[in-house]
Amino acid sequence: MSERLQFKGTRNYIASAELQEIVNVACDLERPLLIRGEPGTGKTVLAKAVAEALNLPLLTWHVKSTSKAQDGLYVYDTVQRLNDSRFGTGDVHDIKRYIKLGPLGQAFRSTERSVVLIDEIDKADLEFPNDLLHELDMMSFYIPETGETITAAKRPVVIISSNAEKELPDAFLRRCIFHYIAFPEADEMRRILKVHHPQVDEKLISQCLVRFYWLRDQNEIRKKPSTSELVDWIGALVRGGIEPKQLEKDLPFLGVLLKKETDLQALRQSQRRTSRF
Repeated sequence: MSERLQFKGTRNYIASAELQEIVNVACDLERPLLIRGEPGTGKTVLAKAVAEALNLPLLTWHVKSTSKAQDGLYVYDTVQRLNDSRFGTGDVHDIKRYIKLGPLGQAFRSTERSVVLIDEIDKADLEFPNDLLHELDMMSFYIPETGETITAAKRPVVIISSNAEKELPDAFLRRCIFHYIAFPEADEMRRILKVHHPQVDEKLISQCLVRFYWLRDQNEIRKKPSTSELVDWIGALVRGGIEPKQLEKDLPFLGVLLKKETDLQALRQSQRRTSRF
C-alpha cells in the first residue's frame, strides 16, 4: 500500500467530517470514490479540493454521452496520421507519435501520484463503467497499436461523480467506495457562505438563508436552487444594495436562483394566491 494521505478540506472547500473520512478511506483502500448528490453540492469541485489539500496534480475527464472507456486511457489519432501521410509532414511509421494519452492514461504513465476526476460518469452509455473495471482494478492498460502495456507507477486517487441519471452496474459499484453528499443544513451553509462572502453583513446572510430554504421547500418548484446559485444571489444582492429588511417581503434578482420559466411562474402564482388571504 502506498503512502497514507489525509484530506481535511481546504480554506475554500468546507468538507463535512463524514466526507473527509470517506475520502481518506478511499485513499487508504486504493479504491475509486463514487460521489453522488444533487447539483450544486460540490461533487465536481471535491476532486480539485482533494488535489489542492494533498498537493497532487489534478487530471479531469469530463464524460459525454459519446464517451468511450478507451478515451480516458488513450486515443489513436488516425486523422493526423492520414494527414501526415498525404502531405509528408511526419514519420507515419512511428505509430507512437499518434497515441494521445487520456487523463487516466496520463495518470498511469506519470511517475508521481495524481488525482483523477471522472466527471458525470452516468452521462455515458451503460457499458462505459463496465469497460473501465479491469483498468481501474489492475491500474494498467494495453495499447494494441504499439504492443505497449502501461502500468501505474503511483496509483492515482480516482474520484467519480454521478448525478444518478441512470443506474450504474452492480459489478462497478462493488469496486467503489460510495458517498452521497447531502444538501447542506443551514449551519454548514453559513460556513460555506462566509468563505465566499467574508465581508457581507451577518444580518443579510441570515435573511438570505431564511428565504433560500423557504424557496427550496416550495413544492411547486421543480429545480431547487443550489449552493452555487445562493452564492451568486448574495453577490447580486450586495451589488444591488439590497437591505435585509427588503427580503422579508420581496425576492430581488429571482432569476439568479430559479433557472426555469415554469418555476418562476409557479412561484408567482403561489405568491398571488397567498396574498389574497
